[in-house]
Amino acid sequence: MTQSNLHFSTTHASRYLQQLAKHFGHKVPVTFTPSEGEVSLPFGTCEMAATDAALSITVSGETRDIPRLEHFVGDHLARFAFRENPTLTWQRTA
Repeated sequence: MTQSNLHFSTTHASRYLQQLAKHFGHKVPVTFTPSEGEVSLPFGTCEMAATDAALSITVSGETRDIPRLEHFVGDHLARFAFRENPTLTWQRTA
């Protein structure tokens, strides 16, 4: 299993976490609180953690699915955070 991590500095981390969780929850299993969330996608998982200063996201899956997970989650986050024009840089780990 491979993971990729994203750290997005924002004061709206909890809001974005909840928006992502509610949005994904229309289609796939999701559990979340204002500070933590987990999304079970058919091609991997997404774990989120919000603090007052940042949103951290870790996607996990088969190596071949990591680019898809990064794009899928990152694209949704970028749409919700469009006012901040985020630069999202993922860091992969094996």
